[in-house]
Amino acid sequence: MNKDIILHIIRFVILVLVQVLILNHVNFLGFLNPYIYIIFILLAPININRGLFLALSFLLGLCIDMFGDSGGIHAAACTIIAFFRPVALRSAFGLSYEFQTVKLSNVRFGERLAYVVLLVLTHHIVLFSLEIFNFSHILLIIKKALFTSIFTIVITMLVLVLFRRSDS
Repeated sequence: MNKDIILHIIRFVILVLVQVLILNHVNFLGFLNPYIYIIFILLAPININRGLFLALSFLLGLCIDMFGDSGGIHAAACTIIAFFRPVALRSAFGLSYEFQTVKLSNVRFGERLAYVVLLVLTHHIVLFSLEIFNFSHILLIIKKALFTSIFTIVITMLVLVLFRRSDS
């Protein structure tokens, strides 16, 4: 195993542990809960095998669901953003993505923010739509998705800046 695979395994485990042991117990303003475990999906290699990536994303969400007893909503949301990720990469990075030269640590802040916002918003809209699962509560879904997304985006961007690798 090379060091990148080990790094991704360690990142997977640490993000799941931080999420289930610390962040799932944060309820800022009574309902805001940051979901930074999706950083694993954000930072996955551009050229990862698509089937493997979808399976790992599903497994990531399933781990969160098992610890949180949430019935598969995280697994579904993670799988959907893993599937949607190439579109988000193309939208945020354009030709850099097409030529597979994107390295999240080397792109401009605006591009990185656009990428994070696209995937976090998609994840949260799917997550809260499945959690609430009632169209008559659409305003509640939008409120929870929007405010939790802002909270998650801020923390995710801070984590990406603080733990940025110089060679990636």
